[in-house]
Amino acid sequence: MNYTYMLRCADNSLYTGWTNDLENRVAQHNLGIASKYTRSRLPVELAYLEVFDNKNDAMKRECEIKKLEKWQKEVLVKNVGVM
Repeated sequence: MNYTYMLRCADNSLYTGWTNDLENRVAQHNLGIASKYTRSRLPVELAYLEVFDNKNDAMKRECEIKKLEKWQKEVLVKNVGVM
């Protein structure tokens, strides 16, 4: 499985990414070894998740979400969140 996810950072910002190993990736973020953005905003917690059968769909959705305004991302988190 492939996942598009958003993390809620300690400063209340949202980070969007994709992975094929969600548990490991969130752990990497919290260890400060996954991205420069989240490294200075620890801890992070999973706030939103979508599941895809293939990598390309997950990557495409990541790009779509990254283009959204913050308020639109917050609506996704509020209405869908982590299933």
